[in-house]
Amino acid sequence: MRRLTLLIAAALAAIVLTACGSDGSNGSMNTGAADHNAADVTFTQNMIPHHRQAIDMADLAETRARHPEVKTLARQIRAAQAPEIATMVGWLNTWKQPTALPADDSGSGHGMGDHSSTAMTGMMPGETMAGMMSDDDMARLKMATGPAFDKMFLTMMIAHHRGAITMAKTETRDGLYTPAKRLAENIQNTQNTQITTMQTLLTKV
Repeated sequence: MRRLTLLIAAALAAIVLTACGSDGSNGSMNTGAADHNAADVTFTQNMIPHHRQAIDMADLAETRARHPEVKTLARQIRAAQAPEIATMVGWLNTWKQPTALPADDSGSGHGMGDHSSTAMTGMMPGETMAGMMSDDDMARLKMATGPAFDKMFLTMMIAHHRGAITMAKTETRDGLYTPAKRLAENIQNTQNTQITTMQTLLTKV
């Protein structure tokens, strides 16, 4: 009888331990949330509008640039960055995070809103996103054609790329999500190469 009592007690203890292990408090139940951090979200939310502006600039080159190598480079920028935008939007959807920054936090235009946006964007109010062109910059680029456009486009895109590289370095250092860190490394490699190309083109246009 005493042996039967001990067996029942052991069985009850095993059931309790199993229940505790499946209550969602262990790491395996939180894999979706634990595979990324705030730095990944900030990098992704900021890089999407950054890429979109680069594509807007590249699209202008199709009808305004004169030098064929400038047009080729612009097409390469679009071809590289459009799929990256789609990838980053997918990550944010998976993480249940907004895919667009608040209107005042886009990094261009006038100001960045109040302090409540700092946690989302990683930037203080009034601070612009690294390398982003202002509305006035974009308006001037749209008005330019021929060699003047080529020089303006290359000069602006070099600054734009340098900003993206700065953001990517921060993600490489602080991020957790492996695909985002790989993308950040790819951005650094690709855009450093393109900066070298653009610096050479500036001597030709």
